[in-house]
Amino acid sequence: MNCRNCFPTSICYEIVIDGESNRNYIPDIIKQLKRNNMLIHEEKTSFLIKEEGIVELYDFFTDHLDTSSIRFRVDKEKWRPIHEVEELIQSQWIDKVIREQLVTCYYQPIVDVEGKVYGYEALSRFFDEVGNPIPPLEAYKAAKRRNRMYSLDRVCRMNAVQQSSLLNKKVFINFVPTSIYSPEHCLKSTVQLAQQLGIDPSNFVFEVVETEQVEDLEHLKRILLYYKEKGFNYALDDVGEGFSSIEVLRELAPNYMKLDMRYVQGVSEDKDKQETAKHFLKAAIQVGAIPLAEGIEEKEDFLWLRNMGYQLFQGYLFGKPSPHIHTDLHKVENNGK
Repeated sequence: MNCRNCFPTSICYEIVIDGESNRNYIPDIIKQLKRNNMLIHEEKTSFLIKEEGIVELYDFFTDHLDTSSIRFRVDKEKWRPIHEVEELIQSQWIDKVIREQLVTCYYQPIVDVEGKVYGYEALSRFFDEVGNPIPPLEAYKAAKRRNRMYSLDRVCRMNAVQQSSLLNKKVFINFVPTSIYSPEHCLKSTVQLAQQLGIDPSNFVFEVVETEQVEDLEHLKRILLYYKEKGFNYALDDVGEGFSSIEVLRELAPNYMKLDMRYVQGVSEDKDKQETAKHFLKAAIQVGAIPLAEGIEEKEDFLWLRNMGYQLFQGYLFGKPSPHIHTDLHKVENNGK
């Protein structure tokens, strides 16, 4: 049976109307919703409707009612002022992106100390139905507004595994831990796909993003343990923000730790960034993780980090994200040394 989080269906809106003058309209509103087959359930001052009816109803609210006394919610989450429903309506396009899997992968090379390709980070890129690109940040914002983060994260993850099947390199794949409800259930399809394609699971490195938003450490540990038991590797991104103690890092036992670009760019001349980079490197060594510096654009920064002991590197200096892997590979091996 398909999970509604994997394959999103239309949102249902629960609406509550306060204020005596507003409530006078409720009987007529209910009748109209019933006529149009939009009503799912009704109470005395609230009702649940299909998404197809929300646009017309919202227009009616703004024309005839005091909207400051009307609230809504979806999926039993917190109540919100009715004017915020516009954000959800305007973000409906993300459901089509997810349903039709309008996503592809761009690959950015990750190189070793000699500038040779060690692997790639698979970065999702989105398109509308006619092929126009959609900025990734806009896609994730729309998914978050409509509570589609797991659905989008799953599509990106599965697509990355599928498109990486012919690579004989490490492939870093981002995932958002806060979007995963149960690792045993939510990540099962990822494991099955890798098995079907005959891919060595150790070729994949699942990279935790949004680490600063991880509040349930035990839940994250369950996710990472599941990946580890299935033979996958994993990396922690933005470690300085999300995990501040060596004890926590030892518990998570990452295979890789990524130093964020804000500490990388200009590090060869910035004493504060140098201290952060040294502290990060020490932490990685202590927990047995491979240190990786991302966002490298200048050769001086690469050389400084390499001399300090960093082992892997990523950034425009070695290649921009591209759908054409062979082009980047040639570029890296000639310019990364």
